[in-house]
Amino acid sequence: MADFRTLLHSISTRLSSDELDNLKFLCRENIGKRKLENVKSGIDLFSILLEQREISPDSVDFLFNLLKNLKRGDLVEQLEQFEKNGPGNVAKEPEAQEREHLRIAFLVICDNVGRNWKMLLRRLGVSEAKLDAIVVAHPNNLQEQLMQGLRAWQKSRGKDAKLSELLKALQDCRLKLVVDYIEEALSNSLVSN
Repeated sequence: MADFRTLLHSISTRLSSDELDNLKFLCRENIGKRKLENVKSGIDLFSILLEQREISPDSVDFLFNLLKNLKRGDLVEQLEQFEKNGPGNVAKEPEAQEREHLRIAFLVICDNVGRNWKMLLRRLGVSEAKLDAIVVAHPNNLQEQLMQGLRAWQKSRGKDAKLSELLKALQDCRLKLVVDYIEEALSNSLVSN
């Protein structure tokens, strides 16, 4: 049930206020008017639907139809993924998957990029001041300098830190072999999962 609630929370955070109003309208035959007036978020609505047993981890048809009526293919796909994987095995959110891909890429880069690490980080937009601070903090550890530089890049970019951007920077630095190693490591991690 916890995974299902996590899914519902994820869906709720991605709903606009207009979409929530549309969902409330679609639920007016299943939920009383007074209860609907108190609904201020998707979670409020989903809690009522859970209470009334309109939805459950084993019965998502009602929710599926609601999301289809909203024409939110992304949310429908997320719900289908939950159904396919079954309760207790929710697929990773795209952001979590991207972070995992970056983590694997960072490890491969640290093992395979040597003296060219500053050139790579400059391509990624890390400032000279930050590079200098990293060198001072880790003077005799090239791998740690590179890892800290990659983390600084990831932190500065936030959710916009993408594997594709990292791979392009590697290619721009003529480090195509490292790109191949990353792609191999990612395909191996998908096989093992």
